[in-house]
Amino acid sequence: MTGVTCILNAAAGPGHGPEMVGQITRLFAGAGSPAHVVMVQDGAGIMAQVRQAAERGHLVVAGGGDGTVNAAAAALAGTGGVLGVLPLGTCNHFARDLGLPLDLAGAVRTALTGRVRVVDVGEVNGQVFLNNSSLGLYPQLVRGRIAEQKQGHRKWVALAMAAVSCLRHPVPLLVRLQVDGAEALVRRTPLLFVGNNRYDMIGLHMGGRTRLDGGQLWVCLADDAGSAGLLGLAVRALAGRLRPGELDMRDTADLRVGTRRRRVEVAWDGEVKTMQAPLHYRIRPAALRVMVPN
Repeated sequence: MTGVTCILNAAAGPGHGPEMVGQITRLFAGAGSPAHVVMVQDGAGIMAQVRQAAERGHLVVAGGGDGTVNAAAAALAGTGGVLGVLPLGTCNHFARDLGLPLDLAGAVRTALTGRVRVVDVGEVNGQVFLNNSSLGLYPQLVRGRIAEQKQGHRKWVALAMAAVSCLRHPVPLLVRLQVDGAEALVRRTPLLFVGNNRYDMIGLHMGGRTRLDGGQLWVCLADDAGSAGLLGLAVRALAGRLRPGELDMRDTADLRVGTRRRRVEVAWDGEVKTMQAPLHYRIRPAALRVMVPN
């Protein structure tokens, strides 16, 4: 690498301003690798800066939450470029599953002196995702959380309020699934979840992954059981007491999803977009190189 470019998302939170730029600049300089720190406003800006940095032969370091890291990874996937991550978001699912330090100084050291790990990425209709993508309940939840935040509520409060509303009025989807080209399955479900590799769905580690290089998508569907049934399902999963068959879970490299609607809301890595149906999910094995601890 001929240099380091660190890209921060100005829209990621109130703390991502000049003070953050100065702190990160000092940390990279103190580690012996001065970085060009760039502040951008949106995903398109992140991707443009990543491509420019990669063309200069720079190590690209993305600072922000899962959405920021996703945008950087989307520009780097399949190119052979290397991505460093500064986990500055609320959840930092990708960083946690990689075992990255969550403190800023530790994350800078890892980006500069760690080792390169090759991981998979998922893709839906050409959109890369690092963590997961879903239809149904979760896109409703994200839209509701954004609406509540616009009303002035903090993120976690807004999320709780949106969750209550979604569970009170779940809107199931009728989906037609074709897994690895096999005979199609028709299901009515409030939630279709597609993970980049398998997720743990039981107990205190629910929502985490033990590996990101298994070369498989992980598909999970919940039964259409109404609001009370969904709440009970969540409680049993957290308690590690899921009943056999409550969740339809399967691994696949290729998934096609049809719906009655021509356009459907799709969530991925905390973002939501309306996409044209049918949806084509696929795994891209070993598509991304990322810095992790030694």
